Amino acid sequence: MRAFIFPGQGSQSVGMGKALAEASPVAMAVFQEVDDALGQHLYRLMTQGPEDQLLLTENAQPAIMANAIATLRVLEQEGGIRLADKADYVAGHSLGEYTALCASGAFDLATTARLLKHRGQAMQAAVPVGEGAMAALLGADLAKAQAIADAAAEGEVCTVANDNDPGQVVISGHRGAIERAIALAKEMGTKRGILLPVSAPFHCPLMQPAANAMERALADVRIAAPLIPVFANVTAQAVSDPDTIRRLLVEQVTGMVRWRESILAMTEIGVERYVEFGGKVLGPMVKRISPDAEATSVISMDDIEALAKTL
Repeated sequence: MRAFIFPGQGSQSVGMGKALAEASPVAMAVFQEVDDALGQHLYRLMTQGPEDQLLLTENAQPAIMANAIATLRVLEQEGGIRLADKADYVAGHSLGEYTALCASGAFDLATTARLLKHRGQAMQAAVPVGEGAMAALLGADLAKAQAIADAAAEGEVCTVANDNDPGQVVISGHRGAIERAIALAKEMGTKRGILLPVSAPFHCPLMQPAANAMERALADVRIAAPLIPVFANVTAQAVSDPDTIRRLLVEQVTGMVRWRESILAMTEIGVERYVEFGGKVLGPMVKRISPDAEATSVISMDDIEALAKTL
């Protein structure tokens, strides 16, 4: 059994998608459709920068999605491969869940781009710049990370945002609390805590205004039943019902990304191979979570051609 997986924020870089678009008109068509949907030159920003503009959440989120979908579409259209025939599940990390829903047909591409643009803007606006922060706790499991977050909170928000793999958990909340958590990390038994270069404290209760904004945005969007089940971040369970998908996407804005549990759950039901599209972030996580699993990261035309031969 196979799962196709899609990366989240942090996998963006200037130049992303350029070689693929130059090699394949299928990829270029994806980038053009996203540009048209957003009414902006996102592809130009992806390929030429400036980096500080690409890093903005409202640009990074649709850019990462577009790059992953372009990679998948090249495989499908030039390789003659249908996702529904070759994958048993899809999943994505945070914004990657929207990519997974697009890949499986729950959202069309233009809708996905507009939702992610709106999501990025809403998340950025939810907390004034400088008030929130996120940190990666290296060498921490979920229980240890939660204990550090609880000890550091002191009346402020400080909670687990991403349970990524057995040795990396991300916390999110008020800047002061996150800084206290970093100071506590080593004495509470982790390798270290690292402040992340993000512009807002994602996946914590401070994001409630963004969750409210996404609830309004998703209320008017048609969601089709996906071609194959999607593993949801907040439940680490497969979901196919459109109304449930809508509700969980709202909960995801403030909820924890249960990535480690999602991979364990897929592995438990028989998934042996994971294919990451458009990044090389999730593949290594999968190997740390499920060492016996096969994990492939697909970015270039060479990667796509090599994958097509093995599916």
